[in-house]
Amino acid sequence: MNEGRGTMVIDGLQYANWSEKIFRQFREGGVDAVHVTIAYHENFRETVLNFEQWNRWFERHPDLIVQARTADDVRAAKAAGRTAIIFGFQNPSAIEDDIGLVEITHTLGARFMQLSYNNQSLLATGCYEAEDPGITRMGRQVIKEMNRVGMVVDMSHSAERSTLEAIEISARPIAITHANPGVWHPALRNKSDTVLKALAESGGMLGCSLYPHHLKDKSDCTLESFCTMIARTAETMGVERIGIGSDLCQDHPDSIVTWMRVGRWTREMDYGEGSAAAPGFPPMPDFFADNRDFPNIARGLAAVGFSADEVALVMGGNWLRFFEESFGPAPAAPAEVRPMSVA
Repeated sequence: MNEGRGTMVIDGLQYANWSEKIFRQFREGGVDAVHVTIAYHENFRETVLNFEQWNRWFERHPDLIVQARTADDVRAAKAAGRTAIIFGFQNPSAIEDDIGLVEITHTLGARFMQLSYNNQSLLATGCYEAEDPGITRMGRQVIKEMNRVGMVVDMSHSAERSTLEAIEISARPIAITHANPGVWHPALRNKSDTVLKALAESGGMLGCSLYPHHLKDKSDCTLESFCTMIARTAETMGVERIGIGSDLCQDHPDSIVTWMRVGRWTREMDYGEGSAAAPGFPPMPDFFADNRDFPNIARGLAAVGFSADEVALVMGGNWLRFFEESFGPAPAAPAEVRPMSVA
């Protein structure tokens, strides 16, 4: 979206080892907003500690980053030359088994929550489970509550039936913040055309992922291949439903990928999309090492035939519109008008 100040650049998801170096790279790459994972397997109290840590970063680096709760906050951050930070959860563990914590965490600043992370949760089924019974009884109630307060349902790590049911149940459009089409690369985390079409028809958003396990040819994926995939996805979904969700995990030690995959749920090693031979974080593709490389994606999109306006939509305009529609409370239902009684 070009609002007289250049294209808005928004990343639909990152989970980096945050530092001043990365915050400065945001600015070098012209990144205006990032959806930041603030919890994986943390419980509520542990998640609050993560919010506290981010408060310290906001205090130390006010010239670089600022918390955003609304689309207007993102616009204001861009105008001030700062990167807006939007919080989200990759698992519902932060709300434990208490639906009241949806509103509490939204008040703290959370704007996205995945209903499951690879495994079965109290709400939905993850993409690594053998069976997918769909959205649970609690899941239906939590979706309703998320719709009410303005927290986006994210089904990036969820299985197919659960994802389709979430799209159907949710009264507001959902997001798949970081995944790619399965027809391009058949990773368990990538999504079928059935899901992508339902997502688009419901007004939802897909963030195309740069995590190598989600890419055709993995770390050897080329910019042309990635951008051609986005062009073909736009033919399926419409260009207005697509953004970037890089899933960048910059500067983390490999112990963090173990936490992401294993958490506290098993004593055995789970390699997820990796393997015993390659258990750690895979190398990023050459064209996208860190946030300074977002301009490469814009150039790549133009090279495969996107117009300047379409490039602007994919790079951030679509996410900004989605934030505008999603982060506030649901509109109140109109009051019932009762006929006046005649005495």
